[in-house]
Amino acid sequence: MFPARVARRLAGVLALALWVGACQSLDGAISEQAFVPSTNPVTVDTVTRNDRMVELARAQHPRILATYGGEYSDPKLERMVAKVVGSLTLVSDSPEQTYQITILNSPNVNAFALPGGFLYVTRGLLALANDSAELAAVIAHEMGHVTANHGLQRQQKEAEELLASKVVSDVLGGSQVAKAALVRGKLRLAQFSRNQELEADKIGIGMIAEAGYDPYAAARFLQSMASYADFRSISGATDASLDFLASHPNAPQRIDLARGHAQRHAQAGADGRDRDSFLDGIDGMLFGDTPEEGFVRGNNFLHPRLGIAFAVPDGFVIDNSATAVTAAGPGDVAIRFDGVALKRNVSLEDYLQSGWVTGLDPNSIRTTTINGSQAATALARAEGWQFHIAVFRAGGQAYRLLTAAPQASNALMPTANTVAGSFRILSESERRNLKPLRVRVVTVKPGETAGTLAARMSGVGRALEMFRLLNAMPPGAGVSAGERVKIVTDR
Repeated sequence: MFPARVARRLAGVLALALWVGACQSLDGAISEQAFVPSTNPVTVDTVTRNDRMVELARAQHPRILATYGGEYSDPKLERMVAKVVGSLTLVSDSPEQTYQITILNSPNVNAFALPGGFLYVTRGLLALANDSAELAAVIAHEMGHVTANHGLQRQQKEAEELLASKVVSDVLGGSQVAKAALVRGKLRLAQFSRNQELEADKIGIGMIAEAGYDPYAAARFLQSMASYADFRSISGATDASLDFLASHPNAPQRIDLARGHAQRHAQAGADGRDRDSFLDGIDGMLFGDTPEEGFVRGNNFLHPRLGIAFAVPDGFVIDNSATAVTAAGPGDVAIRFDGVALKRNVSLEDYLQSGWVTGLDPNSIRTTTINGSQAATALARAEGWQFHIAVFRAGGQAYRLLTAAPQASNALMPTANTVAGSFRILSESERRNLKPLRVRVVTVKPGETAGTLAARMSGVGRALEMFRLLNAMPPGAGVSAGERVKIVTDR
């Protein structure tokens, strides 16, 4: 988060407006007192003090940080984002509104606003955008939510629907009429949300055009996010709940509406993209997982801080989150990995039998050593599923690997044996050599193609598709010598 920097800039804009107003009433007499610092300066804090919305939003801030990996600190990146925010505040319909913006340390592609002017954008979204105009479109959209009081409107609507649902449930019980009434309520709320998003689109596009940015940037970035969603769907990534499209409806119709709004503003001649400034800002930015959460490299999960690693079979896709590592594969076979606090005087065998495994077969428990680590395994069955559980001690910590498959599947043991058998302790050299992925901005050299540039990327699957996605390249499009593009690498 960089509220101090943005606050100073926004407070400066507000103070300048007040100073200009005061100048019009000067009668020519200037005293030394005019040059004494104010005892009550205009700052974000003084403007928002005792503002209930601000206090409510501020109370949510720690929870948002916990959900999205905390703040991402990079002065160069912060200055770039602050520049965009500053340009938008000058054209806002609510110039008295102050904003605090936080860059969240999350690979998810998201941005959102809370009442009171709290704006959030993830580094994942910054990695997907391609110029300042696209970033401005996202931030202006969120500012539109703030200025239109969408947060309060939605809160009131949700309260109304909650009360209506309770009345329907109490009076009609579980009848079909009750269910139909509840569904209609949900649809009304969903439509309300869609209307808010479209209104914020319209406000945002008008703002970026007035600020001199290309008004078509909103439609371009909506298209990039749609392509990103398709990529995630195909790749098998399952934790999309924290992404922009989970809360912001997206459809070709919405993109067409954005283009229509842009066309009406394009006549004013605004076409700024400020691509170089944007690329300079994101160059070197962390991409994907953090060292604290471990790295996914193809079929392997490696955690440099914990010093452990394991692999999944071909055809499985790993999804890393702050709470657990999961993997999905063919035939509805799934894998989950996490760590657990376990006292040294508790044996792995006793831990397996301590009640946390439903349907455990006690006769299946086996103790063993896997790649030098103490381990215990067991089988379980529950509700049409079969499970293989492996627990390990490594480096003073305990870890759990659970493999699940449908009851009739023959894939459980082959998959479980492969995954559990791959668990190992990383060597010191491996831990030192594991580096996080970063966005690197490179200049295309003569003779280079999208394929050769994608080949320079590391640590990502389907590199050519990822390269095209990050650089918003449509199918069949090529690169030109001298053009600046984004790649992802651990170097």
